[in-house]
Amino acid sequence: MFEEMKEDINAAMRRDPAAKSRLEIALCYPGLHAIWLHRIAHHFYLKGWVLLPRMINAFSRFMTGCDIHPGAKLGRGLFIDHATGLVIGETTELGTNVTLYQGVTLGGTGKEKGKRHPTIGNNVVISCGAKVLGSFKVGDNSKIGAGSVVLHEVPPNSVVVGIPGRVVAMHGVKVNSANVDADSLIDLNHNQLPDPVADYEEKLNEHLEAMQKRLDTLDALIDKYKEQHP
Repeated sequence: MFEEMKEDINAAMRRDPAAKSRLEIALCYPGLHAIWLHRIAHHFYLKGWVLLPRMINAFSRFMTGCDIHPGAKLGRGLFIDHATGLVIGETTELGTNVTLYQGVTLGGTGKEKGKRHPTIGNNVVISCGAKVLGSFKVGDNSKIGAGSVVLHEVPPNSVVVGIPGRVVAMHGVKVNSANVDADSLIDLNHNQLPDPVADYEEKLNEHLEAMQKRLDTLDALIDKYKEQHP
């Protein structure tokens, strides 16, 4: 147990540039406290207890702002940054070294029983406010952009953005690139993900500028015609 706690603290130390000491992390990081309380709740959940795990969950939610169902399976090396507003459903499974930011929801899409929440692979980063909804897998080393709503399976080494979420890059290369089979895997920062909306706006602005030039040329021709034919 203490080895896991030490690993949790080290994960936060490595991934949070604001962390100044391990003692600070142990005492002041609500995401870390949510993980520790969940482990206790999950222990009793696996033994078939019902009320006690949910009471621990309710206490954790009150203290940390995280709602992690006692049935969720959390992998080692998990780092929850800021914690507030995080929701993890009952049948969610997390791989190792997953990073979750505030406002993330790993939820279901209906009232079906059984497996109904996502399975998150290893080394996945899910940015603030993202929603991953449904029983499917997010592949290893993938990144989900802030505010995205993901409703379908995500291949490994992918970048997903938008509503609904769509894959915009794989292995660090845009999916519409001719060189999709890139050998190197680029570990993007979650604040530097491709933005298809911004790309579209840029193309639209270029088109509008071209139209404006044509209109200016047309106005000049009309003025010249008027001068020659008063």
